[in-house]
Amino acid sequence: MSSYSRIIFLIVFLFSGCVNAQPPYKDNSQHDTLILVALDYELAKQYKHSAKIYIELFQMTNSEEYLNKAISQTIMTKDYKALGELCKNNLDKYPKFNERFYRLAIMASLQQVKLDEALNFAKRLLKQYNNVTNYEIMGNVYYAKGKYKKAIKYFESAYATNKKPKTLISLVDVLYIYLDEKQKAISYLETYLRLFGCQELVCNKLILFYREEQNIDGLISILKKAFKEYKHSHTKNIVLALLIDVLEKKDIKEAIKFLEDNKIDNTRLLVLYERVKDYKKALNLVRKLYRKTKNKELLGQIAILEFEMADDKKTIMKHVIANFELVLKTSDNPNYKNYYGYLLIDYDINIKKGLKLVKEALKSTPNNWAYMDSVAWGYYKINNCKEAFKYMKKIVDQIGLDNEEIKLHWEKIQECNK
Repeated sequence: MSSYSRIIFLIVFLFSGCVNAQPPYKDNSQHDTLILVALDYELAKQYKHSAKIYIELFQMTNSEEYLNKAISQTIMTKDYKALGELCKNNLDKYPKFNERFYRLAIMASLQQVKLDEALNFAKRLLKQYNNVTNYEIMGNVYYAKGKYKKAIKYFESAYATNKKPKTLISLVDVLYIYLDEKQKAISYLETYLRLFGCQELVCNKLILFYREEQNIDGLISILKKAFKEYKHSHTKNIVLALLIDVLEKKDIKEAIKFLEDNKIDNTRLLVLYERVKDYKKALNLVRKLYRKTKNKELLGQIAILEFEMADDKKTIMKHVIANFELVLKTSDNPNYKNYYGYLLIDYDINIKKGLKLVKEALKSTPNNWAYMDSVAWGYYKINNCKEAFKYMKKIVDQIGLDNEEIKLHWEKIQECNK
């Protein structure tokens, strides 16, 4: 250990009261050396060794401060047997740390699955120190023993006093999972929400329960509150994604309105616009994004939307082709390759180039039936009916003939193949 570390440690001990009394032995130098050795081990995170030294110091001095340090170091080792012995052997001897020693003795007993021993300590603890934290500890001991009704009694008493989210979660988990009092558990959470707002731990639990109960309106309501009140962007984004999923399943227009009103997640909004075939709004949005970002990838989306909206496809064809040519210089997007390739094939503009593009798209996603259909149609257009039939047969086997365009292509390719 450096001399600097030794000096600092001695100052800490002097001011913490650990050496504020004369030790009841003659060898002062041994005492000081042991302190420094203990610090060396503690700084090196060798907690088992530091605990051993503090125990030796405790035995030399009978100082409760050294005992407390020994216990703290033993906690770090996660040696619950040793921790339990240290605490049990010194219960009711040192008033300053007695409550802490009881609590740690309970923890050590629970970790060793000595549940009756833990309950005995918990009863003694609560008798001496009747407070809300110890009520909660008693609840946890009964919970560990599977005595859920008794656990509820203590959790409810603790929560009535402290109104802490962590206590509430312990309470509602027992009610919901083990006592099948689901509505009571949900009512507790809803009441907390009204009184104290959307605290993350509580809101997350209520979201979980609403999802399990399939309470869509309740879920939407709590997700909106969570989105508004959560501070961390990562959690907020997860909540937003879930909210839009739920809104979309209930009413896609409501999901769109929420995104529009809050001016968020334009990428998701664009997908929803296209899903309801509101190409005008989609085109306005993607143009706005392109002006803002100058991202050439968006030109492919603009080309698709402009083509879908055009009443006379041929008048806009040159502009659409120009956009696709520009975007595919820097992008390997298979959707763009497939759309542009199919356009070249279907309108007999450049079937050979179109077939090359749609085959590249299919190579990137071999099981995509839309890409397969484009390839089949390309082969049909060059009168390679055998290859066209091979691809269309896979599609029909995979998805059937409910899609009108697939049905039309299948009929024409069957006829061609004959």
